[in-house]
Parts: sequence; C-alpha cells; structure tokens
Amino acid sequence: MLPDIHDIDDIKLLVDTFYDKVKADGLIGYIFNDIARVDWPAHLPVMYNFWDSVIFNKGSYKGNAIAAHNGIHAKEPFTKAHFERWLQLFTKTVDELFAGEKAETAKQRAASIATIMQLKLIYHHPLTH
Repeated sequence: MLPDIHDIDDIKLLVDTFYDKVKADGLIGYIFNDIARVDWPAHLPVMYNFWDSVIFNKGSYKGNAIAAHNGIHAKEPFTKAHFERWLQLFTKTVDELFAGEKAETAKQRAASIATIMQLKLIYHHPLTH
C-alpha cells in the first residue's frame, strides 16, 4: 500500500517526479523547456511552496499563478489539450507515489487549478493569431 502525502519531503518527491514527466512530455514539454525556459533550480522551490499551500492549506506560496502563466500564454497560447495533459501527468504521478486523503486532495485541487487556469487564460482572455 502506498503512503499518503504527509510533509514537505513528500511534496518535493511529488513535484520533482511530476516535472520530470512534464519536461519529457511530447505535448507540453516544449512549453516549459523552449517557451518558458524554466529555471528549474529557482522554480522548483516555488512549486514546493505552492503545493504545500494547496495540499496542507498553508500560506507558504505568495505568488500569482495566473499572472505567471499569462506571459507564457501570450508567447504560446495554451490549449485545452495542454491543460488536460498537465492534469493527466499530475494525477498519474500522485497515483504512482501516494494514496490517501491528502493524495486525493492533491488530485482534486489540481483539477480545480487546471479548470480555473483554462477559464482565466483561454476563455477570459483569448488570444488570436
């Protein structure tokens, strides 16, 4: 039986494993690698704080996720398929590593985040090319 998500070390494992999948993914990897050119050593601690806040209701994340993604969306418009793949990879990663109440919370919150990001970025501020 898999353990549940209990602490920041579990969050780090989840985030690191998830982003390894993202970077290698044929559909969304290029957005992170080539468009956003993510500085992983700087970005991963932000994501640790973000997911720590999301899963454990802590206030450790102080950023604005919509604003952070809006600039990327302006360069390379996100599609529904991008968000679906992101959620698929996240859910798969959680299911491979964890099981329990917090694992379910993580997947539910990820689905909500994907929906909100789509509504705010794709449908509220659609870009035309």
